[in-house]
Amino acid sequence: MDEYKIKQIEEGLTKIEFPEFDKVSSEAPVFYNPHMELNRDLSILAIQAFQKQEQRELNICDLFGGSGIRGIRYKNEIDGIGNVFINDISELANQYEQHNIELNNLEDIEVHQHDASMFLRMKRGEFDVIDIDPFGTPSPFLDSAGYCARRNSLLCVTATDTSALCGTYKEPCIRKYNAKPYKSEYCHENGIRILAGFVALTFAKYSKCIKILMSHSTEHYMRLYIKIEKGSKKSDETLKNIGYISHCKHCLHRQTSKELASALEENCPVCGEKLIHAGPLWLGNIQNKEFIEKMIDETNYKKINTEKQALKLLNSCLEESDAPATFFDVHSICKSLKISAPKLDLIFDEIKKQGFYAVKTHYNPLGIKTNATIENLKEILINFSTE
Repeated sequence: MDEYKIKQIEEGLTKIEFPEFDKVSSEAPVFYNPHMELNRDLSILAIQAFQKQEQRELNICDLFGGSGIRGIRYKNEIDGIGNVFINDISELANQYEQHNIELNNLEDIEVHQHDASMFLRMKRGEFDVIDIDPFGTPSPFLDSAGYCARRNSLLCVTATDTSALCGTYKEPCIRKYNAKPYKSEYCHENGIRILAGFVALTFAKYSKCIKILMSHSTEHYMRLYIKIEKGSKKSDETLKNIGYISHCKHCLHRQTSKELASALEENCPVCGEKLIHAGPLWLGNIQNKEFIEKMIDETNYKKINTEKQALKLLNSCLEESDAPATFFDVHSICKSLKISAPKLDLIFDEIKKQGFYAVKTHYNPLGIKTNATIENLKEILINFSTE
């Protein structure tokens, strides 16, 4: 530990020390990512909301400990936490994790040095919260998480391989998530739905089903908070939320087809062009209104450095909770129509005036989640351009 220049930072109520490094990289001697502070802040709100909802003491697994910041903050800043297990395959990371536990005068935190998947399989049924926050894809660890997860537990999972999930690189998405992506204007939402669908299908092997409590796509990563329940009948019912999103790149129409083996239309019902299909993916809800309200309420009781940003995101996700899958990008539609885009607020007013549902989305500042069709939207935009 002595050979590195040590840096100390403070997040929430927690101080940690780690070797200073120039670039956030998996090659760093001990991994700490300052850009994930919002992720950790939201995790504290989510786990506290879950703990109050379940009304029991929670044991937590921080699968990729790094500096220990995540697991240590969970023990230090969340009420009703029992044992926290911090795992990292790096011996040096383990040393810093232990050092940072002592720095914060904490007990009931165990430090382990194991392969992540092996650690989960060794500890089957011991965790109420499993947090998978790897550098890259969580895909290789989700099978062991499915095996390990107990009834009524919480899975927190991060993916930073957004180029695969969003469809920039199609083959890696097929290889890692057994799903075909598509790089549309709503590709980040598609990515979250692909990840959620993969979790649902993986956990179903163990007669476990998912209920998504909150999800978001922020900067370079996607994050899901998922309640895990047990039962083969429940799992069978849940898998009815798996399906496909079909997109027409010619007229921008899109449609969903639920169930894994559903027949997919080949041509667009609006313009007749060939449809592009993405999936299998999750077509159920990806935001839970009641749970997000509880997370927002927790900001009154927690020290959150990113509070302003966290509240903005949570309120946006809350607004989206009843919205249909996908959204429309106003500039994309106007570009296809070769017209200038009117002010967004005017468009929202007109959509609602015509009796449709419409809300903004955290994925894109120009995005509109609505039950209006592409034809309805084009008509509204054309009318604005002729006024």
